[in-house]
Formats: sequence, structure tokens, C-alpha cells
Amino acid sequence: MKKFTLLVAVLMLAAFAGTGCKKKEPPPPPMPSQEAPGQPGMPGSPHGDGAPPVEKKVVVPDAVKGAWKAVKVEVESKAKKSKKTFTVPLNSEFKVPDSDLTLKVGNFLPHFTMAADQITSGSNNLENPAAQVEVFQGGKEIFHGWLFSKYPAVHPFQNDKYGLVLLEGIKK
Repeated sequence: MKKFTLLVAVLMLAAFAGTGCKKKEPPPPPMPSQEAPGQPGMPGSPHGDGAPPVEKKVVVPDAVKGAWKAVKVEVESKAKKSKKTFTVPLNSEFKVPDSDLTLKVGNFLPHFTMAADQITSGSNNLENPAAQVEVFQGGKEIFHGWLFSKYPAVHPFQNDKYGLVLLEGIKK
């Protein structure tokens, strides 16, 4: 019985020692938030509490406007377990073949940056590529926000039937 009690004590001591010695990691820095003007609670909007959104003006520098013509997006059909890549021109609407999805692609910012009152591109370099996207399923808007190619987990498009990822911007 003494051996059993000693064994239990040693195991408990080892368990407590293992949990107490871990170095705490600092929390990751906050990622840029996305706002969906006029769409509280919509994906891509941090206003799920019903607070009025703070509208940010999107400013696309002339050098950026003149350099990019389209984006490549990957659309996944979860039911069919298939993915297809499409090139969608900026500021256009695209009906995804064999689906009830329509994409509206707005602006493309190769170096997405956000200040208190505006969203813009810090340069024409692909530092933080992002596309302004609206997604409609059966005519109903289900997403309004920004998709990021280097950080697809930041405010991602989430849907039971489909996946949508920004792959890259296409230069003129």
C-alpha cells in the first residue's frame, strides 16, 4: 500500500510540475477588423451587439487603381467536395456556375491598411492583399466584407454549403 501511495504522490507531483512551468504566450496582436456598412451583425462586421457601425471610407490610391484588373477566387462546393478557381474582374458581378451563388467583387487593395476613418492600400506591394466582396445565395446577401489572401482565417466567408477564398490579385 505504501508503494501505491508513493506512486500516486509522484504522479500528481509530476502532473502539477508540468503544468506550472509553461511559459505563457502573449496574446496575438488584433487583426484588422472589417466593417459591413449598414449591416450590423453580418459576417465581416464586429457589430453583432446592434451598435451602429462606424463607416469607413474606402480610398483606393490612383497607382493601385491603375495596376489591378481582377482577382482569383477559389470556390469550394462542400457537398461535391470540389474546388474551382475563377478570375473575377474588379467592380463586377459573377454568377458561380452550377451553384446559387453570385459574387460581387469591389475593390482590391494589395497592402490593406485601416485607420479610424478609412481603409486604403499602403502601397502597391502585396503586403496584405484583400478584396472587398459581397456574396449572394439565391439572391440573398450572406456575406459583406473583406477577404484576405495571406490571412484567410481573418473574417473568413463561412457557409454550410460553400467555401470562398481569395487567392490573388491579377495585374493589368
